[in-house]
Amino acid sequence: MKLLTYLSIFSFSFVSVGMLKAQEYPSKPIHIVVPFAPGGGADVLMRPLSKKLNEILGQPIILDNKPGANGNIGAQFTSKSNPDGYTLLVGNSSIPISVSLYKNLGYDPLKDLTMISLITMAPSTLVTNPAFPVKTVSDLIKIAKEQPGKLNYGSAGTGSTPHLGMEMLGLATGTKFTHIPYKGSGPAVTALLGGEVDVLITNTSTILSQVQGKRLNPIAVTSLVRSPIMPNIPTIAETVPNFEVKTWYGLFGPANLPKEVINKLNAAIAEAIKTPEVKEQLIRSGYEPETTTPDGFYQMMKEDIIAWGKVVKSSGVQAE
Repeated sequence: MKLLTYLSIFSFSFVSVGMLKAQEYPSKPIHIVVPFAPGGGADVLMRPLSKKLNEILGQPIILDNKPGANGNIGAQFTSKSNPDGYTLLVGNSSIPISVSLYKNLGYDPLKDLTMISLITMAPSTLVTNPAFPVKTVSDLIKIAKEQPGKLNYGSAGTGSTPHLGMEMLGLATGTKFTHIPYKGSGPAVTALLGGEVDVLITNTSTILSQVQGKRLNPIAVTSLVRSPIMPNIPTIAETVPNFEVKTWYGLFGPANLPKEVINKLNAAIAEAIKTPEVKEQLIRSGYEPETTTPDGFYQMMKEDIIAWGKVVKSSGVQAE
């Protein structure tokens, strides 16, 4: 009887300590790994969001850029971090793509990461340098067919969503483009501005100011419906039926993250996204804010791994 009593007290004390730690979280700054070069879509997203999360959680949010290998260096770093909620990751669609792209990824996204919440969908835009003699998707397809492989395009890196998006366009239209990868969408946009590449698919958020300043020419958006911030720009699907490229951003942590911490972070993301000033700023930047439950985000990841695996196989894309 005494043994049972001691065990009960021990169990209650263990649970109480766990609950206390969860209630105290966070008690120090939270580091969010941004696995891409500065100036890209993740940076644009996290600037307003991190400020609001700071207010909600009561601790500084520190953004750590760890670019490389299509975001996998930062993702792998996070997967091996202490699961205490103080090292997190803002990842995107490149994570499920990488499962099929890399023979030795170094981590298993479904097993080694915790899905906390989807943050936003991120529509993309097909853009060119104004000096490039293409004004429509039809123009681009025509020139690409006349000069197979001569037109080149930039991307945020091998296996990035924009890279696969251009490969999908080539498969759908029977055209061939030459791929030039960069270390992030920021450097890829810089290359397009400098005339190093002819065309680029990238997050609308990363080129919106250049488009508004007439420094880049938007040809089409990759969503099935026109963008509310650029309603006069057609969709690629208006020329290539059913063509769509979806990019998203979400918050991850290492595996074995305590459930109480997961739920607190999930609630904080949802609260931040619903805040009028954050929501409006993200929409103005070209994002479509959307959150999920942790389980919903996990299911989305599983489905994306299967869907992008088919695209990787069809395109023959290989990691460099």
